[in-house]
Amino acid sequence: MTRLFAIGGYVYQSGTAIVLIFAISHILIAGTYTTFSLALASSQLLCVLMFEWLQLAGLRFLAAAKADEAAQLRWSLFGATILSAAALVIVGGFASLLSSLTRGVVLLGLTVAVLQGVTDLYFLTIRLSDRLGMASFLLALRATALLVGAVAGAVVAGTAEATLAGLAAGHATGLLVAIVAHRTPLRRVSPQRMLADWLHFCRYGMLAAGASVIHLSVPVLLRFIILGRLGATGAGAGFSIALDLLQRPFWVLNAAIHTVSYPEVVNDFETGSTAKAVETTRRMFEFMICATTVLLGGLIAFLPEAAHLMVPRESLEGFMTVAPFVAVFYFLHTHLQATVAVVPHLEKRASRLVLVAILQLAAVAASSAVAVAAGLSPRAAIACAATATGVVILLALGPTIRFSATPRISLANEAVLAALLIGSLAALPMQPTIWLAGKILLAAGLTGLIAWRGHFLTPNRPSDQTL
Repeated sequence: MTRLFAIGGYVYQSGTAIVLIFAISHILIAGTYTTFSLALASSQLLCVLMFEWLQLAGLRFLAAAKADEAAQLRWSLFGATILSAAALVIVGGFASLLSSLTRGVVLLGLTVAVLQGVTDLYFLTIRLSDRLGMASFLLALRATALLVGAVAGAVVAGTAEATLAGLAAGHATGLLVAIVAHRTPLRRVSPQRMLADWLHFCRYGMLAAGASVIHLSVPVLLRFIILGRLGATGAGAGFSIALDLLQRPFWVLNAAIHTVSYPEVVNDFETGSTAKAVETTRRMFEFMICATTVLLGGLIAFLPEAAHLMVPRESLEGFMTVAPFVAVFYFLHTHLQATVAVVPHLEKRASRLVLVAILQLAAVAASSAVAVAAGLSPRAAIACAATATGVVILLALGPTIRFSATPRISLANEAVLAALLIGSLAALPMQPTIWLAGKILLAAGLTGLIAWRGHFLTPNRPSDQTL
């Protein structure tokens, strides 16, 4: 049940983020919302640039550390967090001199970035203390606080500053509750030991974070290439909406599975036998492959309903034309960035992660640019990008194959069959409502069947039950 609760927490967090954006866009006037959106996007980018390397390093090094060593590593990790936060404030302050945003908006944006980075790291240490249920509860609590704070600020003052202040208050609330709920053990280390830990964090974390940033830039580059042909048209808007909406479900599911399974994989890789490490990694691969395969079928099945509910009428045709191809692209993109990267992460071969990311970026850019230059349709260009990503996956599978953590072929085939059956439901009409209810029930039943067949919600360790 704890695993199910953890995954539900991530889904809830994603849902509240979507509700927050829709709510704020309806409360603030257009110009104010544009300012808020720009500040929030800049804040998120700064948070990734300054704290992602610590997230990755903490996840990799803390997961297998014993009690005393973990307490020392946390001291070094929080010390590096303080330095990163200070650097973010200093660099961001100087960068604000060149920004068109007001000083108040910049200051609040920096505050949100710092609080988000620190809170995420503290939540990570709680999860790696075998408190999966507690970490999931805190994620859901913070998501609620962010929604309430931002909406309250927008309603009361109607300014970007007040809305950002509400977000900052939400992050601060989550951090304070986490500190009260779980005091993470720390142990002071010497400056020499701290510097040595920081060097290890940098060698692995910064390269791994660089690979993540490169992967994140792939959809951005694809957007620029295809929009260069479509322009500011309804079809262009439909493509942009598809690119924005269909990325998040895969990201949320991948993050949830990693939160539930990856610490155990690292622990068994570092401290267990080879056979145990291979078995734990194989279970995680099965979870990721089957879950995302069924998700792909579900996205395709419910695209018509989602499009009529969320997509403006003038962009509807463009959205429906490209959305299935965008979903397939994100399916492959997620597995290249997450599944194929698991073994290199375990082996701390971060330079390989960077090379694979650069290869994908170059392959997607070249294939989609050639398709557009040749006059092919946008969905053909997306298909080329997906094909290029698939080729890179095949080229990057070497470490995974050598590790021998091969998922059960029979289970993967069952997931594919379930995805095909669910995806075929897109052909059913949206009216009457009984058809939609039937689609939901059938999709939920097949999803539950695959989860049961794979034992995906069954914990491997008693500590997974700890709240």
